[in-house]
Amino acid sequence: MSKKNDNAAVAVIALVSGAVIGAAAALLLAPAPGRETRGKLSDLGETAAGKMKRLAREAKFKTTPRTKGAGYEYDGGDAWI
Repeated sequence: MSKKNDNAAVAVIALVSGAVIGAAAALLLAPAPGRETRGKLSDLGETAAGKMKRLAREAKFKTTPRTKGAGYEYDGGDAWI
């Protein structure tokens, strides 16, 4: 075997063994049951998705002119609307 193939094999073995050790540590040290953790993650994802939709609606509202022919106005805040 060439030296290059040996290095690749060692890298693959290290990657796999690290993944196994990490998964075992996660299972042993998890602060909450899996069902509870999955619930929290899904709630976090839904909250983030809802917030992004709300921000997109607000951005669309702020960038559309209020009347025809009216340009953008400065409202005194951080951005031009």
